[in-house]
Amino acid sequence: MATQKFCLALDLKDDPALIAAYKLQHEKVWPEIIKSIKDSGIEVLDIYCTGNRLFMIIEAAADFSFEKKSAADSHNTKVQEWETLMWKFQQALPWAAPNEKWIVMDKIFELK
Repeated sequence: MATQKFCLALDLKDDPALIAAYKLQHEKVWPEIIKSIKDSGIEVLDIYCTGNRLFMIIEAAADFSFEKKSAADSHNTKVQEWETLMWKFQQALPWAAPNEKWIVMDKIFELK
């Protein structure tokens, strides 16, 4: 089955202590969060950090959609608890819509 690839960006609050705490949280992501990610059809999820900028790469099943994941997450109290905790470290990109966190990036080049 074909997979989809998405790249997303988000900023952390520009505070070294908060950035360190955010990284520490990701060394022990709650099992319920891992389960919700996998259950949505996401097969690979990597997060990279430079300074306070985060970059996420997702590889997901062909039938994955952010809309379905968001709908499932809205009924999952553990995911909501995790997202509230993460928002203490994160800040929206300047061009983000209200309540938008991670923003899907546009691919502008591909080496063939």
